[in-house]
Amino acid sequence: MEEKRGPLLKQEEEPWRVLEFYSGIGGMRYSLMKAGINAKVVEAFDINDKANDVYEHNFGHRPYQGNIETLTAADLDNYGAHTWLLSPPCQPYTRQGLQKQSGDARAVSFLKILELIPHTKQPPNMLFVENVVGFETSDTRAKMIEILASSEYITQEFILSPLQFGVPYSRPRYFCLAKRKPLSFQHGVCNNKLLWSPSPLFEHNENTVSDGWDQPPSNWDTLIHSCEPIERFLEFKSSSDQVTGTDVSADCSGALENIDERNLNTMSQYVVPLSLIERWESAMDVVYPDSKRCCCFTKSYYRYVKGTGSLLATIQPNIKGKASSLKKQGLRYFTPREVANLHSFPDDFQFPEAISLRQCYALLGNSLSVAVVAPLLHYLFPQQS
Repeated sequence: MEEKRGPLLKQEEEPWRVLEFYSGIGGMRYSLMKAGINAKVVEAFDINDKANDVYEHNFGHRPYQGNIETLTAADLDNYGAHTWLLSPPCQPYTRQGLQKQSGDARAVSFLKILELIPHTKQPPNMLFVENVVGFETSDTRAKMIEILASSEYITQEFILSPLQFGVPYSRPRYFCLAKRKPLSFQHGVCNNKLLWSPSPLFEHNENTVSDGWDQPPSNWDTLIHSCEPIERFLEFKSSSDQVTGTDVSADCSGALENIDERNLNTMSQYVVPLSLIERWESAMDVVYPDSKRCCCFTKSYYRYVKGTGSLLATIQPNIKGKASSLKKQGLRYFTPREVANLHSFPDDFQFPEAISLRQCYALLGNSLSVAVVAPLLHYLFPQQS
């Protein structure tokens, strides 16, 4: 019989050693920093060379770019990591995709990493997993929970949106937090539950769970009233304090085909061409002043809507929705800096000059909300006295 192994030990003053899988442009690492965790990323892993260019530009360290499916349990043991952070590909679980789940080739590396846990000499103390809504009902999630439970982990799962953290950006995401026994969560009553509220991250009473934590908000949109005004996130502001915009993520970056990338310092490149406005007019969710979902500039926000993947048009009160009217109002894309702001990336985050505009949007679209992940990580890591 295999001897039971306890958690990796560390001295109180030593940093937590972290492995960052699917590191992208560094959203997890920025979240660690914002959470105030005394942590050291001993290695990051990503196969995307452009994402690694951005990561290296901002952190001075280039992630491991090999195929992580070739990693062995011994390889992982050599890092001596206390925590694994994982943000695996979301395409197998998106509503727009084929929904092959574990049958999708892009899910293989994640499952391979999880399957190595029982074979490591010293499994990580903690794991953190991020993915799209839909992952929670997938067979991949079921396999993950099975592996974690058999390896002596307890889990708490969340579906949370930046809207719940004061950011005017509607993007619910799935998160799994896992701790290996004898470590425990402050709110043990939340073990093995899927929660839709951030309250456990801030509540101090460890013995109670409020009603509704395990139920999705009845209307995400109402949360916008408690969010920061959109002006705070904008790079370009109009003289009338009214802006129209569309968020461009990886799903619709191809729509930038008519944008001139030669002059990145002018606002004109972000204006949506009339041909695209006419093409999208019937698909875009245009919000009017008399709508129950208020479209006033100070209450506008990103919203993922039907037919586009990630577009929002916000309009001025005198606009009635015709393409020509939208054209006159200068319907535009949010700039990469504005998208980074809505992801709550720090002001010093930058893209290297060699990264094209389209690549900036695609890389940001694959990243995560620091405003959401940082409190989750703060809740996951044991707090030092």
